[in-house]
Amino acid sequence: MKTKILIFIAFCIVCLSIVNSQKALAYSSQNPEDTIRVFCSPDLFELTSNWVAKYSSINQGTKIKAFQIQDDKADNLITSESNIYFLSNDNYKNQNIWKMIVGVDAIVPIFNSKNPFVNEIMSKGVSSEKMAQLFKSNTCNWGSLLNSSFNNPVSFYTFNNELFKTDIANYLNIDASKIVGINLKNEDELISAIQKDRYAIGFCKVASVLDSKNNGAMQGVDLLPIDKNNNGKIDNNEKIYNDLNAFLRGVWIGKYPKELCKNIYSVTSVKPSNDNAVAFLAWVVTDGQQYLNTNGFCDLPSNVIKSNLDNLYVKDDFVKTPTSWSVIPVAAIVLVVCIALFLIIDFVVQRMKGSRSIVPDIVIDSPPFFDDNSIVVPDGLYFDKSHTWAFMEKDGVVGIGIDDFLQNITGPITRVKMKENGENVKKGDPFLTLIQEGKQLIIRAPLSGIIKAQNKNLISNSLLINKSPYSDGWIYRIEPTNWMRDIQFLIFAQGYKEWLKMEFMHLRDFFAVAVRPDFADKTHIVLQDGGVIRKGVLKDLKPEVWEDFQTYFLDSPK
Repeated sequence: MKTKILIFIAFCIVCLSIVNSQKALAYSSQNPEDTIRVFCSPDLFELTSNWVAKYSSINQGTKIKAFQIQDDKADNLITSESNIYFLSNDNYKNQNIWKMIVGVDAIVPIFNSKNPFVNEIMSKGVSSEKMAQLFKSNTCNWGSLLNSSFNNPVSFYTFNNELFKTDIANYLNIDASKIVGINLKNEDELISAIQKDRYAIGFCKVASVLDSKNNGAMQGVDLLPIDKNNNGKIDNNEKIYNDLNAFLRGVWIGKYPKELCKNIYSVTSVKPSNDNAVAFLAWVVTDGQQYLNTNGFCDLPSNVIKSNLDNLYVKDDFVKTPTSWSVIPVAAIVLVVCIALFLIIDFVVQRMKGSRSIVPDIVIDSPPFFDDNSIVVPDGLYFDKSHTWAFMEKDGVVGIGIDDFLQNITGPITRVKMKENGENVKKGDPFLTLIQEGKQLIIRAPLSGIIKAQNKNLISNSLLINKSPYSDGWIYRIEPTNWMRDIQFLIFAQGYKEWLKMEFMHLRDFFAVAVRPDFADKTHIVLQDGGVIRKGVLKDLKPEVWEDFQTYFLDSPK
């Protein structure tokens, strides 16, 4: 059997060598026009460079180069079909161009971090109505902004960019001609001036002011909190300004004023038809989205990504085959068949291995409601109050996963964020993020140890957590550093069943009291007749409810 497998693998390698040689020949015969030239405005150059570098590293046969241009030069350059432009300005003279949203930028108000009223600013914030007073009165001071007795005048800085001023005016609901102040040449000068003036305020792009290494604003400035609901204070769901990830997520779920959010576009003279260009843009709006946050931008929601892919790939694109490959159709077909057979064999082998190392396969198939009697609790597992389970395997490694209770509450999991192999985890620290269409819950580790393996199947099929949380949907295999101590704080199966009864009481209390204002008109989503909780109860509720569930149910001591 082993000999047959070795022969099979060798055959695949030979086929692959043939195909790669033909592919190399195809690439060597490329014309200069096959090179993808990517142009971008200065504020997007770091992001674009990252995209180009990452894409080139995984597609080494693709020729791709990045260039920086000025926004006001774009109109004269968007003429060649072979060029791609990443721009944050969508106001072009040529209205016949093709464009696609690839990310979201935000315009933010900033102030000097040494402002003597910083505590008042962070606790009260400034509403658009208060901010508009800066331009309606010649005597505006910090007292009028913060509704206090401070009489220190506000220094407002701006720079030469009419479109930028128009965006700010739309947010403040005033005429753009009213946006006046200490006028500077560009954003860099504006930020520098605010760093030197304790009473200064100004607007700039978030990517221009954020320091991704420190996960916040650059030294000397802070993001000015916006009192979005104009109630004179920064409420709990408005506290997104101290942390880069929290702010970008706040933009994503609508906690930040939409008037200050700007789309980042991919622009070309006509819809791209070059295979390399289409493949690159498809990567940008899928795998490339992960690089937006680290560069100070916000990624796209799943429905926009799907729309982009539908727009890129029309029916003709799928049946179009490069002529350089037509000489080896048989080899290509044989290769595909070989790979498919190998994957099937590998899947069967891994499935057999996995079923021996984790608890016996238990597939969850419950009705559309659940209670403490319908939750599956396998014998032999330890459970933690973070709604995770732990199972010591024969080799001393501990399997970790999510319990049936939590997956019933979240509904279908669309994505997970996991730690990497070799990383240390500490009991009680965040070690997993469950995501459902952008809404997320952070799960804490039930024990301390070193991650020896992660369930890579969840990357492409996170629904395994819902379908089979105790077997195929496992999360990590961890080598514990103090198993005997940690299990003293875990609950064995029978005790866990009793504890779940209390959890259902807390869950009903949460939905009855903590978030009633958020879904007073959606009681049917939460409960069936008789007060039974519906499966996937969080699925159709707002991101704010998920955050409250994280704070008041998962993170609070019970």
